Amino acid sequence: MGVQQKKTIELNRLSATRAAQLLARRELSAEQLLRACFARIEQREGVVRAWAALDKELALTRARELDRSSTQGVLHGLPIGVKDIFATSDLPTRYGSPIYDDHQPSMDAAAVALCREAGAVVAGKTVTTEFATFQAGPTRNPHNPAYSPGGSSSGSAAAVADHMVPLALGTQTAGSIIRPAAYCGVVGYKPSFGRIQRAGLKTTADSLDTIGGFARSVDDVALLASVLMRDPELRELDYDAKPRIGMYRTSQWRHTDHATRDAYAQAASVLSRAGAQIDEVELPPILCSLVQVHADIMGFEMAQSLAFERTRHRASLSSSLQALLDAGSQITAEEHRANLVRVEEGRQRALDWFEQYDVILAPSASGEAPFFDQGTGDPLFCRVWTLFGAPCVHLPFYTGPQGLPVGLQVVGRSGDDRRTLALARWLLNVLRPDDVD
Repeated sequence: MGVQQKKTIELNRLSATRAAQLLARRELSAEQLLRACFARIEQREGVVRAWAALDKELALTRARELDRSSTQGVLHGLPIGVKDIFATSDLPTRYGSPIYDDHQPSMDAAAVALCREAGAVVAGKTVTTEFATFQAGPTRNPHNPAYSPGGSSSGSAAAVADHMVPLALGTQTAGSIIRPAAYCGVVGYKPSFGRIQRAGLKTTADSLDTIGGFARSVDDVALLASVLMRDPELRELDYDAKPRIGMYRTSQWRHTDHATRDAYAQAASVLSRAGAQIDEVELPPILCSLVQVHADIMGFEMAQSLAFERTRHRASLSSSLQALLDAGSQITAEEHRANLVRVEEGRQRALDWFEQYDVILAPSASGEAPFFDQGTGDPLFCRVWTLFGAPCVHLPFYTGPQGLPVGLQVVGRSGDDRRTLALARWLLNVLRPDDVD
């Protein structure tokens, strides 16, 4: 179906995979799609405030070049948002901090370069919290601006949720992909640790930082991941078996509200009726302490990676980040090594689950998004999975009492990203059967 036959469909609302098909057949031009996305940005940016930097003419020039060329790759002509901790050679990179107000890299981060090589059009840089930590930026929740979009990938999640772009890059060190995906009601994907090259990324915790992305469907986020990992098999998401699912409340279940508990109960019921094996996963005692272990590892490594900012530009850091870095600098190398040993012990215990279950289904956040002035939310339910380097996919399928999105995250065995994505797609199709293009 060509563009002329789709007059009632707003082009900016097309899924990435559908738009890619139309672009490849030249039934849609990159310029048409980009102009539709910029029209949405111009309409809504004053409310959502998802963007840290935009250059419409630069992006349109790229789109026109793509329209004149042969198809460059699977992202040919697709607009993307890039979290503002990735270096970009043609747009400023400020890391969410006034320290870097005038910072203009001379190169693209590897992830950005791979997307451009596959034909993507960088629409702009999306808002990040301060150095991808916890101090909020200006971005609001697109469903209701009185609420937070989450963090640290605030702008990326909000831009995709508000149909400004179909795809966006994000990162996770604690819960910075899964939590904003949950609050904004989109699919967020944090791959297995180390699967995506981090060159050109402003890192904060070297043993935790993971690049991933946002989309409005699992197929779309798999399309993006296949480029970032240079692995076409990630787009092969057919799954015909009946999955074995471990439902895991986590040791932090007492912090969930009724919205998450209702979503959890609904998922168990609906998936069981669809033929999935559903079991409650027992809580190994060692996992209860690993939330704090993650915070300590993150603090220790942040104090090192942000040493320049901490020692030379302390006054330009938020008081909350100063406190985090000060606490991290008090952790000794011996304590850090002991923490890493505890992580490995916990990881081995968790691996036992995947002998019994294909994936684990667990909370993504405590509930609906908090009010904007209460911060970006707590990464409590993501810390351990990030610590283990496991692939995680947030599934949006429920609406809470405030009218805001709620969902759960699928957690797979580390390194088993294709099957985790395939199962996430199966699960979301069951939980949200009315998914639209």
